[in-house]
Amino acid sequence: MVQGSWPNYGLALREVCCSSIVHMLDTNMNLTAESHRIPLSDGNSIPLLGLGTYGDPQTTPRGTAFDCVKLAIDVGYRHFDGALVYFNEHEVGQAIREKIADGTVRREDIFYCGKLWNTFHPPELVRPALEKTLKALKLDYVDLYVIELPMAFKPGKAFYPKDQDGNYIYHHTDLCATWEALEACKDAGLVKSLGVSNFNRRQLELLLNKPGLKHKPVSNQVECHPYFTQPKLLEYCRHNDIVIVGYCPIGSSRDASWVNLKCPPLLDDEVLVSTGKKYNKSCAQVALRFNIQRGVVVIPKSFNPERIKHNFQIFDFSLTEEEMKAIEALNKNIRFVELLMWSDHPEYPFHDEY
Repeated sequence: MVQGSWPNYGLALREVCCSSIVHMLDTNMNLTAESHRIPLSDGNSIPLLGLGTYGDPQTTPRGTAFDCVKLAIDVGYRHFDGALVYFNEHEVGQAIREKIADGTVRREDIFYCGKLWNTFHPPELVRPALEKTLKALKLDYVDLYVIELPMAFKPGKAFYPKDQDGNYIYHHTDLCATWEALEACKDAGLVKSLGVSNFNRRQLELLLNKPGLKHKPVSNQVECHPYFTQPKLLEYCRHNDIVIVGYCPIGSSRDASWVNLKCPPLLDDEVLVSTGKKYNKSCAQVALRFNIQRGVVVIPKSFNPERIKHNFQIFDFSLTEEEMKAIEALNKNIRFVELLMWSDHPEYPFHDEY
C-alpha cells in the first residue's frame, strides 16, 4: 500500500485516535506483509514495521548497511530508520536507489526516516543538516524527519563536542525555534512529515502549544517494548494524534557503555517464550507483534540476514486480548537506553515521569 491509498480503516483510526485502540489494529484491520501502513495526522502514512539501520561505525564492515537494506527490501520491508549520525546513509540510499532502478519498488513505496542531530539545533543549521542527509541518500526528500533528541550540543564539526576535561559541551536549547526551521523544510518539499524522538510530555506540549504552530509532530520515537510499555506517554500521544515509533522493540544489546544492564534480557521472558510456543514463533516475533497490535510502529535493528527475515514474519498470527494483557503486565518501567552521560543537560528528557 502506498501513501494516499489506504482503505477506510485509516480514516476510522484517525477519528478514534483519542480513544482506546490497544487491540483495534488486530480486530479492525487486516495487517499483512504487503499492507501494514497506518495513517499519520498530516495525511501521510507509515509502515508499522521498519528496519533500524544503526551500526557502530568502528566495528561494522563497510557495505553492511547497503547489503542489508537491499535484502530487507526483497524480504518486504518498506520502512527504513536512519540518521546522519549513523554515518551510513550513503549506503542506505544506494540500496534504496538500486531497488528502485531494478523495478522492485517505487520511491513512493519506501518510507525513510532521517534525524536532526543535537549539534544542528540552531534554526540556521536545520536545513543544511537535512540537506546533508538528502545528499548522502541521493534522494529528493525524506518521508519523516525528526529531532533525534531534545538536547542541543555545541554546533561544530564534532558530533559529540567535549571540553579539555572530557565533559560534553551543551548549547542553549530552543525547541520551538528548531521546530519552525523544520516546518520551513516541510514547506520547501524536502520532507513529507515531521516528528520528534525521545521527547517527554512537557517537551511535546511545548511544541503543541507553540503560538503559530504550522505542522504538528506526527510521531515520537521512543524506547518501547514489553518491559517498558510507555502506557502514560502512549495514551498522551494517542490523545494528540501522535504515533509512537518504538526503538529497542525486542530489547537491546548488552553493551555496558550505553545499555542499562540492570534490565533483564527481554527475550528470555517466560511469558514471551510460552506465547511463542503456542504460535510457533520466537520471543522476538511475539514482542514485535505485541507492539504493532497496540498501534506502535517498531523498528528492530539488525544486520543479520536471517534475523532481518525472521523479524518480518509477524503478519501471519495475532495475539488474543488475554495475551496482550499478559504481555502488558510484564512492564517493569525500566529503560535499556538511559543516556545518563547527558543527564545533566537542562533538557534531558528522562527525569520526568513520562
